Amino acid sequence: MLNHVHQKLDTWYCHHGRHHLPWRQTQDAYKIWISEIMLQQTQVKTVLERFYFPFLETFPTLQDLANASEDEVLKKWEGLGYYTRARNLHKTAQICQDALPLTVSELMALPGIGKSTAHAIAAFAYHTPVPILDANVKRILYRVFGIKKANEKKLWELAYTLFNDKNPYDYNQVLMDIGATLCTAKSTECVSCPFESICKAKDDDPLLYPEKKVTKKVPIRSKNIIIYTHNNKMGLHQRETKFLNGLWGFSETDQTSLDAGTFIGNIVQKYSHFHLHADVYHLENASYETQWFTHNEVQSLALSGADHKALALFIKHHKISDTMI
Repeated sequence: MLNHVHQKLDTWYCHHGRHHLPWRQTQDAYKIWISEIMLQQTQVKTVLERFYFPFLETFPTLQDLANASEDEVLKKWEGLGYYTRARNLHKTAQICQDALPLTVSELMALPGIGKSTAHAIAAFAYHTPVPILDANVKRILYRVFGIKKANEKKLWELAYTLFNDKNPYDYNQVLMDIGATLCTAKSTECVSCPFESICKAKDDDPLLYPEKKVTKKVPIRSKNIIIYTHNNKMGLHQRETKFLNGLWGFSETDQTSLDAGTFIGNIVQKYSHFHLHADVYHLENASYETQWFTHNEVQSLALSGADHKALALFIKHHKISDTMI
């Protein structure tokens, strides 16, 4: 039965697989690794349209990434979010220098590379016969085996149970493609699915698998963002905090209102664990202890999403051109 399913998977992948994805047209472990890290928290379309090619144009090799400064890496990662990914990429590049290791265990010892990512790099770059376990694959496993809850260990056991070690590369790719097209979190096309004959969730409601997590209300945090200026320069500091570490930003305060400064607007920035609502003020203050940058210099800094929005308000409010500050 499983051999028949594997044959159907191979046929489906041949006709419907996402062969156009650039990281499927290479066996360069570096490029595959970059794609895997980018895709951890970001949709394929976004990575493909905005980030993958520009990042590789700037850092075409592992050595180029290793030789770059952290600021340069964070700037190129700007907009992708989850900046720990970028910092771990940089750390790993500096550790490896010339080439990524060949084994799963060695890959897992590197910063930011967990078991599934290590399996993906090994499977796609080195054709190592190991399954992967990303979000799409997990969803398929829940539905095929008809289970609503399972821990990571159990899911890995199921992944190996279903695995096709005779054609591991295509098998892993087709599972991701089916999870992204036929068997998504919001819809299913069971009639077209190669797993249809063995899927236990098919006769129930597949959308009930896995069990939905209770959605927690996202907290709202309120702050004031203050853009200090002096002699046609803006004051920014580089964060040394766990959240947004290494990114540059304007001054922030939790005060409910500011007596000094000019109010120039408000912004909303949505992060995964909270939403930031901020009022933005401009204040001319030469005594503010910070680093001062012209407008053009600020463009080269890696800023958080909130600071980008604050900067846009400031530019609009003061009708600033690139040549003025």
